[in-house]
Amino acid sequence: MCGIVGLFLKDRTLEPKLGDMLSDMLITMTDRGPDSAGIAIYGAASAKGTKLTIQSSAPETDFADLAQKLASSGIQADVTVKSTHAVVETEAAADEVRAFLADKPSMRVMGVGDNVEIYKETGLPKDVVERFGVRAMGGTHGIGHTRMATESAVTTLGAHPFSTGPDQCLVHNGSLSNHNNLRRELVRSGMRFETENDSEVAAAYLTSEMAKGKDLGAALEGALGDLDGFFTFVVGTKSG
Repeated sequence: MCGIVGLFLKDRTLEPKLGDMLSDMLITMTDRGPDSAGIAIYGAASAKGTKLTIQSSAPETDFADLAQKLASSGIQADVTVKSTHAVVETEAAADEVRAFLADKPSMRVMGVGDNVEIYKETGLPKDVVERFGVRAMGGTHGIGHTRMATESAVTTLGAHPFSTGPDQCLVHNGSLSNHNNLRRELVRSGMRFETENDSEVAAAYLTSEMAKGKDLGAALEGALGDLDGFFTFVVGTKSG
């Protein structure tokens, strides 16, 4: 049992309040998910072109001189640290940053894109919101999730949202029964996974289908036939 929320603002005057409103929605879902929480905020595009949200299990060490370490690898970047997460903005390709992180297992990419920032951690939703300063964040839209783990451990990486494509992410309430077979098929097609979570497979499925030319609506319709189990998704993309 989990809680899922989403908010798309049509009134641009409300955009500075997006994080505040999403925070209240997330906290309301605490009873449906007290183990961990996460949120994806679609804010202003990075002036440098690429924005990556990176999570670390050792942020004091990993983030202390991250900009300098990236620069020594030929990647010029601005780094903004928020607790266990850091937002890296760079003109370099996302794959260059991923290559830099390849031998640094304490750091994982939570999301990549022009606009999206993803923050997630274990703990009560109110504490996660406070840890990352979500209430002060502005943007056009966002989605969030509170988790009550039933089949896997309570970890940061197991928290939602899951992102498997640029400016794409998903939150999920339910359970998939064919995720292992589907994961193998997606890996063969080039998708990468950070966890064994079934929800990450759902996110990767939608990314894969959209990469084939489908729009989000068609990809979701395909999921009704290709995914076994019970599920409710909220999906975020660059446009909504």
